[in-house]
Amino acid sequence: MKWSYIFKFAITGTLALSLAACGGGNGNTPNNSQGTNEPGVEGTANTPEKPKDVTITFQNIFPDPTDPKHIMMKTIVANYEAENPHVKIELDSLNTDQQKLKLKTQAASKEVPDITVVNPSAQMKPFVDAGLFAPLNDMVEENGLKDTFQEGILDWYTFDGNLYALPDGNNIGLVYYNKELFEQGGVEVPTTFEEMVEVVKTLKAKGIQPMAIGEKDTWTGSFLFMNVLLRTNGGPGFLQDVMDGKRTFEDPAFLEAVDSLQSLIQAGAFQEGATSFDYNAGGNLFNTGKAAMYYMGSWATGSIETSSVNGKIGVFKFPTVNGKGDPNEFMLAPGSAFAISANSDHLEETKKFLNYFMLNFPQEAFKVKGAVGIAQKVEGDFEAAGYSDMAMDVLAMFKDVKGGDLAFDNTMNPGTTQVHLTSIQNLFVQKKDAADVAKEHQTAYESNK
Repeated sequence: MKWSYIFKFAITGTLALSLAACGGGNGNTPNNSQGTNEPGVEGTANTPEKPKDVTITFQNIFPDPTDPKHIMMKTIVANYEAENPHVKIELDSLNTDQQKLKLKTQAASKEVPDITVVNPSAQMKPFVDAGLFAPLNDMVEENGLKDTFQEGILDWYTFDGNLYALPDGNNIGLVYYNKELFEQGGVEVPTTFEEMVEVVKTLKAKGIQPMAIGEKDTWTGSFLFMNVLLRTNGGPGFLQDVMDGKRTFEDPAFLEAVDSLQSLIQAGAFQEGATSFDYNAGGNLFNTGKAAMYYMGSWATGSIETSSVNGKIGVFKFPTVNGKGDPNEFMLAPGSAFAISANSDHLEETKKFLNYFMLNFPQEAFKVKGAVGIAQKVEGDFEAAGYSDMAMDVLAMFKDVKGGDLAFDNTMNPGTTQVHLTSIQNLFVQKKDAADVAKEHQTAYESNK
């Protein structure tokens, strides 16, 4: 399985890689055009032809100006524009669901921006099949870029031998908790899901918001649900079994996962109006000390570390559910990735910029405390650089990974996925019979095979 080598690397606080190719002199200086022999005239052998002005549209999912990834992005873009004054990088910064919706519209009209964001495997396959993305095989070999990525991670973005996107992350799902609020509430870190439900009830009774979520962006509730299903199934592979015809969504493991998630919701775990909070708004509840727990991918470490609650936060693995599952099996999240439009008017310039961006990504992310859970190897000592105890604990968790599942939308076909996302989101609004939820999923799957 791919997870076995994606998480093969040992994170010890110091992950070394020579990134000497980064920064200026990365081959980004445009080639001079062949001139004439007439001296003193622009475009001659003595005076290279001035490169044409180029504007590259860079669609991204780093809209929050306080997030380390946003700060890192702006730094790299500014540096590139300074080194390449004929290039203007136009940022189109959106939250995840907004970007997904916008890309679908752009893809339908074959107007994909120069650089866009896709998720791995099943999510990006329809775009690849439609011929919308440019292969990056040659570009990733330039300046040693390919060697900066962790072993195996690029496989999730490769189809029929062609690499179509470069990932920004390689993460696991976990629970962040506010130690100060736990102490105020008189609760301990739960070791089982059932204990987590009781912790929620206790915190709620003491006027402390138990958990935060941004469920307007429907993938957040799905990501949580899939971790519950990973436990009730006793391990990974439920969705693969469905696709292989071995099981259906009306399987007891799925029904149990639905009921378990609803027990958490009905206990009052999440803030009122959770489906009106997008990802950033939900995360900010936790980052400002207004919620005691936050289930999210390890990419959230950077934004927490640069928030007002830094120093108060601990982490724990998602626990067993009804005695089932292994906490060392995680939701695995090979990250969103940058793809280049096959129809870009500036294909070569766009490839040069993305090459530069990804070469500089690890070191700039490291500087702004955003290098936990990225897809590339990192040069630097995390502890010496001032990363928190929480960040070091997250890094240590990567060493415990025994396997896990990918998100629903990275595994299942788009039609079934859309029904799933809506169905799970509805659980945050009203309680539903698990059999009805299962039937919704099975009907959608059979209709979209």
